Amino acid sequence: MALLTLTDYLMGRERVYAHELTPELHANAASTLERANALLRRARFTGCTINSGWRPRALNAAVPNASPRSRHISCQAIDLCDDADALDAWCMANLHALAELGLWLEHPSATPGWCHVQIVPPASGNRVFMP
Repeated sequence: MALLTLTDYLMGRERVYAHELTPELHANAASTLERANALLRRARFTGCTINSGWRPRALNAAVPNASPRSRHISCQAIDLCDDADALDAWCMANLHALAELGLWLEHPSATPGWCHVQIVPPASGNRVFMP
């Protein structure tokens, strides 16, 4: 299984927004990738790509409906390609696995075609949350 890499996660944005990419963000990205890769291995999903990784503030502001406090800004979230919503379905059926991996899931009804997971709890503290 091919692992998602930091290059995949940064999406080339580190070149234009290098001044925003701090050591703390690098550490967050590494943790996010480690957990996302563990999720994909556990769910036996192969060939997965990243829809959205790190979003510098200016890019996040241009994303329709994106929260100005998005965890993508702090490299604590990742959107995985999930065209058939199969990964979302697996996550909903295996919430214990998300808990073991230290991941929180944006509710699948809010993420058609992608699966959003993050490494920090939302304000609600719920394992599955609405944006």
